Amino acid sequence: MRWQDLGIDVKNRTTGQIKTHCPKCHHKRSDKRDTSLSCNLDTGAYKCHYCEWSGSINSNPAKTYFKPEWKNDTTIPDHVVIWFEGRGINQSTLLKARVTYGNEYMPQKGSEVGTIQFNYFINNDLVNVKYRTLDKNFKLVSNAELVPYNIDSIHNEKTCVITEGEIDCLSFIQCGITSVISVPNGATSNLDYLDRFIESHFEDKDEIFIAVDTDKKGLDLRNELVRRLGAEKCRIVTYVEGCKDINEVLCKPGHGSTAVLQAIKDAQYVKIEGVFEVIDVSSQLDILFNEGLQKGATIGQPHFDDHISWVTGRLCVVTGIPSHGKSEFLDEIIYRLNLKHKWRVAYFSPENHPLEWHISKVVSKLTGKKFEKDKLSHEEYKKSVNYTNDNYFFIAPMDSSDIDTILEKAASLVRRKGIKMLVIDPYNKLEHNPTTGLSETQYISQFLDKLISFAKKHNILCFLVAHPVKMKVEEGLYEVPNLYSISGSAHFYNKTDYGISVYRNFVTNTVEVYVQKVKFGHLGKPGVSYFHYNLENGRYVQSYNDQPPAWDNTNHLTKQLYNDELNIEEPEFDFDDGDLPM
Repeated sequence: MRWQDLGIDVKNRTTGQIKTHCPKCHHKRSDKRDTSLSCNLDTGAYKCHYCEWSGSINSNPAKTYFKPEWKNDTTIPDHVVIWFEGRGINQSTLLKARVTYGNEYMPQKGSEVGTIQFNYFINNDLVNVKYRTLDKNFKLVSNAELVPYNIDSIHNEKTCVITEGEIDCLSFIQCGITSVISVPNGATSNLDYLDRFIESHFEDKDEIFIAVDTDKKGLDLRNELVRRLGAEKCRIVTYVEGCKDINEVLCKPGHGSTAVLQAIKDAQYVKIEGVFEVIDVSSQLDILFNEGLQKGATIGQPHFDDHISWVTGRLCVVTGIPSHGKSEFLDEIIYRLNLKHKWRVAYFSPENHPLEWHISKVVSKLTGKKFEKDKLSHEEYKKSVNYTNDNYFFIAPMDSSDIDTILEKAASLVRRKGIKMLVIDPYNKLEHNPTTGLSETQYISQFLDKLISFAKKHNILCFLVAHPVKMKVEEGLYEVPNLYSISGSAHFYNKTDYGISVYRNFVTNTVEVYVQKVKFGHLGKPGVSYFHYNLENGRYVQSYNDQPPAWDNTNHLTKQLYNDELNIEEPEFDFDDGDLPM
């Protein structure tokens, strides 16, 4: 692709970086002199700092999907029509939603059987089909695009309803509410399939009604939808007593469509920020009462996992002597949380410059191979680049690097890309503009409060890297820094939820990772874990009792992609196992 193909005027330049007019928003600007589009002519990257339009002329081609054939045969056997009528849904609704029926091979049955077929369209073009047997076996078309069911119905509408399944979606249509979609893969909080629709189908909405199940997975889905779509737009649909979803409301004797419409009318907005009643968290309280406090997300390093587990909505401060590997170990935590739990990440990391160097290190951790042509196959390279493009995002403002600008960009990435982690590395590379008369301690307190509030509001795990003061040296070795060693304020320890210090021991040739603070006991406990650093791929392996390191050079990304193809949700795989087949 060429610059001119996108309407970008690079003024006959071929190298370097320039700023020029943005073809997407220049015609709307009152200041016609403003050149808001930054272009890197060497890498092909471009970004508008006014309308946020960005990309690269060297981007990989869009992923191609298999498209099933639409046969337009909506004949449904009588016994299936009767089955739907038992769920309160009549034949005219099935025809309106283009539900079909036919034989399909179902792996759960090991043979071809009769299936209900929920057809997924985009712009009236069939892109996927969910097959369902009457006894609740499901499958989607292999290698087809994953999109919300009935997505065309909400385009250009001011309100919409989001449900957890196709039957619930049909239940609303049955009651005359037609601007309604269903998530395609049940109650999972991984909403990557929404990315392409956020701007085109949701930004124009005045109200979004969320009608999902009331179990734990349903609540997790509801919370993630609210986080991605904006609490100010979302209204929560509740059900009459004894019903867990809207189809049960429709079928409940004495209720029917009147109760469904009333449930929409009675749906409550997400509560005012900062104001809560016990009833607001009653479902979560019930789960806590029944299941107890649960350990957070772990990274697959057993001894380290004993000391710390991760939850979103929290702040972690990471410190360590310069060149002791604190950023490198943080990258280890990030890539493992991303692979294991599908938490996307955004970095503000100016010391990891240029960007391609940082990405090359991530690719090595993912693939287990040194970033060299003779070590990393072309196929592995392309897969890892595509994966990082979908999961890693980098904040590098051209004009300002103050915390407000960074958090503004991060908030946009929460909505558009669903990031679950934010890394600010390091603190001293931010632009700091304290209010006149504010002491350094007061400023740091306000700064950390801002990060903590942001993490809670957007339910992300925020990492802040901060350098310590110069440490004492005894017998040629530095002291191990702690969070109180960070220059400026004891608040770096007092206010954070997690605290880690990374220390390189040059005598034992190990990396010591000190978990110095875990605010909640069920998430971990202070302690130290020992690691060896793998020069081949930048990974860390745990060190045990002077035993030789058990280097792990397997391709973790291959394992993850293999699990994704099998539709395994958040697989708890062991990182130290051998490769799974391609």
